[in-house]
Amino acid sequence: MSFTLTGGAIIVFGGIFPAIAILWIGGKAMEAIGRNPEAAGKILPPMLLSLAFAEAIAIYSLILAFTK
Repeated sequence: MSFTLTGGAIIVFGGIFPAIAILWIGGKAMEAIGRNPEAAGKILPPMLLSLAFAEAIAIYSLILAFTK
């Protein structure tokens, strides 16, 4: 029983914090593009890279939850 609760807690906390990070990264990038539309080409690649790293953390927590 405790393994199920542990896995669920890992999924919850491992999903909430990357989701907040993705929300923050996307929001700041859209704000920056809104302020300076010509810089969209310079903002988009680092934004996508940051989103990929945040999503990777969520995937790591999913894998950890399956191993518990």
